[in-house]
Amino acid sequence: MGAVVETTAGSVEGRTDGELFVFKGIPYAAAPDGALRMQAPVPVAAWDGVRPAFEYSSAPPQLPLTPGTPPLWRPADGLDCLSVNVWTPGGAGDRLPVMVWIHGGGWKAGSSSDPAHDGAILARGGVVLVTLNYRVGFEGFGFVPGAPANRGFLDQTAALRWVHDNIAGFGGDPDNVTLFGESGGGLSIAALLSAPAARGLFRRAIVQSPAARLLAAPESRRIAEIIAAALGVGLDDLATQSPIALLSVQDEPLAAMEADPGAWTTPEAITAFTPIIDGVTVVDKPWLALSSGVARDIDLISGSTHDEFTLFALSRGLLQPSASAMIKGLPTFARMTARGLRRHGLPPTPRRTRLRTVDLSTTAAHLGLPPSAPAAYRAAYPTSTDAQLYTVMYSDAMFRMPAIWLAEAHTAAGGRSHVYDFTWASPALGGILGACHVADIPATLGNTDSPLATFVLGGPRPPDSMLRLSEQLRSSWISFATTGDPGWPEFTPDRSLTRIWNSEPTVAANPLAASRRIWQGLSDN
Repeated sequence: MGAVVETTAGSVEGRTDGELFVFKGIPYAAAPDGALRMQAPVPVAAWDGVRPAFEYSSAPPQLPLTPGTPPLWRPADGLDCLSVNVWTPGGAGDRLPVMVWIHGGGWKAGSSSDPAHDGAILARGGVVLVTLNYRVGFEGFGFVPGAPANRGFLDQTAALRWVHDNIAGFGGDPDNVTLFGESGGGLSIAALLSAPAARGLFRRAIVQSPAARLLAAPESRRIAEIIAAALGVGLDDLATQSPIALLSVQDEPLAAMEADPGAWTTPEAITAFTPIIDGVTVVDKPWLALSSGVARDIDLISGSTHDEFTLFALSRGLLQPSASAMIKGLPTFARMTARGLRRHGLPPTPRRTRLRTVDLSTTAAHLGLPPSAPAAYRAAYPTSTDAQLYTVMYSDAMFRMPAIWLAEAHTAAGGRSHVYDFTWASPALGGILGACHVADIPATLGNTDSPLATFVLGGPRPPDSMLRLSEQLRSSWISFATTGDPGWPEFTPDRSLTRIWNSEPTVAANPLAASRRIWQGLSDN
């Protein structure tokens, strides 16, 4: 038995899942193909009759996860990927709070069809849950002469416009929309807070682990020039290259970025496709843009995981689990890398080898820190090795400090902010990951049996502490989406009260005080 809802483009039919109605693959924009390729999204053509909304649309173009595994996108899938999915416990007239999840993936991977992003569990808490696709990689964020920048962000805005215009028919309140997302999705939301085209399309925002990677327009052009040279074409020819051709060389710029990191404003070469500050979709670094008060009417939660960069440090051979943990956990790690990690923009781990060494002075310079920073970090974290300090420094630079700067700027401009620190430590690989990047995704959406969750939680059966934490965190997010109150005090500069998300959540004052002192005054780097 299904349900039919009338949208602005035509009727769609969903399926029932217990007490929920589920609609998948509803187009919010036309396929970005042909003359629409590399352009801003345009409305989808209306259809007659009732359109089945039973299956996810194709994913945006992206590389296979790993050789020998089923790719998330194939050339035969085409480009008709701009879609939304809706899970709702209500119907027309109910005006339930709406939550819109924006996935991460390093801006070069990811899809709403990933099991990690299924919205059923959260929707059963009493909200209308929406997930969406947006263009990633060169299709979404590459420089193309004459084409708009940040096309992936334009897609997100078009999806939000669809939500505003249609969600009432699914039982949602278009005047009570909360955005939430992690990593690239978190930074997307941080940018949408000040994007002129997104004004009035959402009321609240939850920014999880915002990936602080923004390029100046000239750097985006340099990346495009490297890609064009790899293909043997000119810049003006990039828009006519097939998606698979562009994907085949998408990582070519990383070698140049890794060879001379000081020549680039991004602190780490994980992906070449980073949003650019174009003054239109991204008006400035989000924490600087908020200082004008442009989003003071939007309630904000901002936070990060406590050990954000351990996964990346592990992949670079800077951290390594014990031999016993490798024997026990690496087969699972390898399987999850093949099945899901790259989908989230995460790197694979190397085999057990001799640990690399790091030069913290060079690291500080790459991050825009003063020469005194390494000594300050050693004093603040006296029991840490240099490799662990490297991890803390990059955690701060790329995720932890930007999350705090966002709240600081929003609060100073008259907005309401709440801050959190996700400290639940994964038992995977002997516990070396700690509270790593993406560990909060299973807790947020409750999908503790997805491939990503199986890896990051340390096995197919999630620990009871994670199940308790997930229930509490989801309840908090739903409360915030409903009333604006997540269940802990607002953030203020004098007290900096912070929710500590662990198996037994608490509230602490300024838990990242040491790092904040080191980064004081450097938010405009």
